[in-house]
Amino acid sequence: MSHQSTSSPIPQAVDALWERRAELSPSDAEARAVVVGAIDLLDTGRARVAEVSGGEVVVDERAKRAILLAFKVLGLARSQVGDFQHHDRLPLKTTFDGVRVVPGAIARWGSYAAPGVVLMPSFTNIGAYVGAGTMVDTWATVGSCAQIGSNVHLSGGVGIGGVLEPPNAVPVVVEDDALIGSRAMIVEGARVGRGAVVGAGTILSATIPVIDVLTGEELTRGRIPDWCVAVGGTRQKEFPGGTFGLPCVLVIKRLGPGQRHDKAALNEVLREHGANT
Repeated sequence: MSHQSTSSPIPQAVDALWERRAELSPSDAEARAVVVGAIDLLDTGRARVAEVSGGEVVVDERAKRAILLAFKVLGLARSQVGDFQHHDRLPLKTTFDGVRVVPGAIARWGSYAAPGVVLMPSFTNIGAYVGAGTMVDTWATVGSCAQIGSNVHLSGGVGIGGVLEPPNAVPVVVEDDALIGSRAMIVEGARVGRGAVVGAGTILSATIPVIDVLTGEELTRGRIPDWCVAVGGTRQKEFPGGTFGLPCVLVIKRLGPGQRHDKAALNEVLREHGANT
């Protein structure tokens, strides 16, 4: 479930601009100043698109509106890094206090990385929030508005999907202490619970069922519980044309808080089920 934020650090002027968004253009200097100020709040972590409060994902719709308005009021501009030339509406991020940014890492203005984050050659899109101590490993993608907690490891090639439209849509959320295995895909506003370990290659969307293999119970769709080990799987279903396997996510082990840090033991669990991180 999700709720809309009842308060926002983003100025109310964004809502007024949203109501007349069809008539906005880069020539509107006043509108541009409001939107740039709003995106600066996201860029420095003073505002964020969504966060978990009371167990629910609370979305700041005004923040999303500001991001969408940026594409209306910012003109295309050329930039260059070495031999690489770019032509875009959004500049690259320049605020990296306490963040390690390895050559090849790209983060757009309007994304936030907390102190202690490591960005290997990877891509972080506007509106994303990456918590303290998190590793964004090589070729990982943190999509627009994705909310990544603290002390998370996004392994090589992980795809965290972007969810920008409509403004009230819930973004992907990966909570604190989670480990997402190589080439896993978390998309469509799916949610990974605190301390969860997601096996390599797992695909989780908002509609994919999550099943406990010990009980056969379907826990939910699109959400991996806290403190568990989960891997991609299939579930057989009858159709008029035959029996086919549909994707699901299987919870194969429950963890105690902090257990994920014993990676050797976790790898053994994953190997037993034909997967690893």
